[in-house]
Amino acid sequence: MLCEYMCHVFYPTALLRGSGHSDVLFVCLFVSVVIMGKGCKVVVCGMASVGKTAILEQLLYGSHTVGAETSDTQEDIYVASVETDRGVREQLRLYDTRGLREGLELPKHFFSVADGFVLVYSVDSLESFRRVELLKKEIDKSRDKKEVMVMVLGNKCDLRERRQVDQDAAQQWARGEKLKLWEVTVTDRSSLIEPFTSLTSRLTQPQSKSAFPLPGRKSKGTPSSDI
Repeated sequence: MLCEYMCHVFYPTALLRGSGHSDVLFVCLFVSVVIMGKGCKVVVCGMASVGKTAILEQLLYGSHTVGAETSDTQEDIYVASVETDRGVREQLRLYDTRGLREGLELPKHFFSVADGFVLVYSVDSLESFRRVELLKKEIDKSRDKKEVMVMVLGNKCDLRERRQVDQDAAQQWARGEKLKLWEVTVTDRSSLIEPFTSLTSRLTQPQSKSAFPLPGRKSKGTPSSDI
């Protein structure tokens, strides 16, 4: 069943207006960024249990409790309003679906509809990082020359003693792939805001100067979370 959550999140604090949980096997966030009337779709994907739902809850609500019992995610929708680095607010529609396990692949239709991807791994799981590397290769093969934004999040960076993914090696790989990579933790909400602000800013970057003026921006939509 599809559940929708509406809330307002004010940087740097959060106010929860909706709550609820669906079911978690496989986590993949499907983010729809509304840009000047055009829907920009971003798929956030990675192995199960790397903390994608926790990232969403902390980013939007600022209320995630580390170690709290969770239920399986099927598909939930979150709506947020993100202030870009240009000082303009853009809407994000976040679709939280199930996460990848062994033998499961990212559904093929995501590759054809996505305008961007957020690839998530956990720094305490080398396997989850290897899965991100494979996902990047799948994106490159499947996008059919379509330009897409891709960024990478290394979650749980506070687990220093359990780290399996070397930060320098991960950054070197990201540079080789021409990707931005952030290490984040749900224990520090500010570490989550910068990556999503950067992604939204890049996705909504105004087109280069033209001899014709851009059409006016009309305001419409549903209540959203302010980030």
